[in-house]
Amino acid sequence: MSWHLIERLQRTVAAEQGTMVYAPGSRRPMALVYPNTYHVGMSNLGLHIIYEQINSRGDTACERLFLPEKKIFDEYVRTNTPLLTLENQLPLYEFPLIAFAVSFEMDYFNLLTILMAGKIPVLAAERGEGDPLVIIGGPCSTFNPEPLADFIDACIIGEGEEVIHEFLDSYYDSREQGLSREELLLRLAQIEGVYVPRFYRPVYNGNGTIDTFERHELVPAKVNRRYIKELGRYPGQTVIMTSDTEFKDMYLIEVARGCGRHCRFCMAGYCFRNPRVRSLAQIAEGVSNAKIFQAKVGLMGAAISDYPEIDKLCQLILEQGLTLSVASLRADSLTPALVTALAASGHKTITLAPEAGSERLRRVINKQITDEHLYQAVAAATTAGIPHVRLYIMVGLPGETELDIEAIVEMAKNIKKYMEKMGSRGMLTLSINPFIPKPFTPFQWLPMAPLSIVSARLKFVQNELKAIKGIETLIEHPKEAYMQSMLARGDRRLGQVLLTAVAGGGAKGWKQALKVHKVDEDFYLYRNRGDAEVFPWNNLSMGFDPAYLLAEYRQSQAEKYTPSCSPGCKRCGVCR
Repeated sequence: MSWHLIERLQRTVAAEQGTMVYAPGSRRPMALVYPNTYHVGMSNLGLHIIYEQINSRGDTACERLFLPEKKIFDEYVRTNTPLLTLENQLPLYEFPLIAFAVSFEMDYFNLLTILMAGKIPVLAAERGEGDPLVIIGGPCSTFNPEPLADFIDACIIGEGEEVIHEFLDSYYDSREQGLSREELLLRLAQIEGVYVPRFYRPVYNGNGTIDTFERHELVPAKVNRRYIKELGRYPGQTVIMTSDTEFKDMYLIEVARGCGRHCRFCMAGYCFRNPRVRSLAQIAEGVSNAKIFQAKVGLMGAAISDYPEIDKLCQLILEQGLTLSVASLRADSLTPALVTALAASGHKTITLAPEAGSERLRRVINKQITDEHLYQAVAAATTAGIPHVRLYIMVGLPGETELDIEAIVEMAKNIKKYMEKMGSRGMLTLSINPFIPKPFTPFQWLPMAPLSIVSARLKFVQNELKAIKGIETLIEHPKEAYMQSMLARGDRRLGQVLLTAVAGGGAKGWKQALKVHKVDEDFYLYRNRGDAEVFPWNNLSMGFDPAYLLAEYRQSQAEKYTPSCSPGCKRCGVCR
């Protein structure tokens, strides 16, 4: 045991405000793990929300654990110290219940690393009656937990504020009854929104696709996503203030959840439908809390500019003598009041997401933003005193042609000229990433564009724009995107690949692990899926009518828009 590591954790807790620390033994212990660094994990509002919900019960002490940075992790290894939680610096293996919040595919490697370093049996099948129960929740758990199925005991599907209480009630009651591990898991599987992978076994066809899932007779054929119908019952605000986050000294407030825009590439728009907004009064309470800390207010949601009372909210924040920041904006719903408030808050960059350079391709992906919307947003920002513009773009989208790539270059040139015409000398930044098809979207049947083509198109855009002063391009390494794509739509056979890769050093060992297990990455990346193919996520339901996503895919092929959600709409089946 390293006292240096314990003291470091104690200093971290001492620098926080709002931490909930309970004496060991005073409550039932539970570990909440974010499989990335403290800096990244504490920037995740969802982690704050579930931490507060668990501790609010009165019978459970929730302690956090994060992946240590490399230098600190090496100290754990050198001193043979098991990973320790923050609140009481307890070994992870002492917690009977360990919950991971998983937001990104690349954190799968970290999840296994944490289990190993925490002295937890990595494979669920090897855990005995005295070993911890390992569960996962979050976006990745919701849309496809199958690559992690061999390592976890249960998954929370959907939003966790309500189901976590049902889960814990059932868990504690089962323990008091002395149920075996298998009996406990079978009981947990009866809770709506809880998926227990061991009770669903894939049966494969000769061509590698899934023929069917054999399931235990007592578990549901489909596990329904849970979502909060009355969002106002649960506060969505920062719980622990710390300066060591992506949003330094910012108080985060969720203004809305879900999105009804129907962008066909966006998993969040489908797995967290239907769209819900918080009342201005509830958000105002959060603003008052932010004032206590004299913190900048960070507004969180799928599209902040879509919030119905955004102008009043901006005015309220500024009148409190505070400043604000936003998670996302839509070029077609910006208001002068919002842009003025951002400028008054010190913003120097406005971020927009046209996603594609051509309006034709935006129709394919249902991104209902025109070039005129972009110009209007730039004009509003420039007039308000915000000089810089950032655009999010994807390459490798369905139906993309060379003309669409050339349209990215033309769009950038035209917007830069327009910025100069408006008197702005600001920088135009293009953040460009490869498109990744995701489960439960209309593009879930489609292959990735070949890596060679995507790389060439990214290079073309860079070369065409690099000589233009005031334009920069930021490009994600495409190879990592292809790894993410395999994990996003992968099945349980990737579990053995993950385990071998982690033993070989993590993500950098992925390619070699694929060779070791003779896994054909082309099968996962470059194959068109049939309309009736059984997907790895086939045991889960997001509430859509079965034919809905396929109909949306046909709409994309016809380059037709689908209108946004509206009151009384029933077309997708979620709002029955």
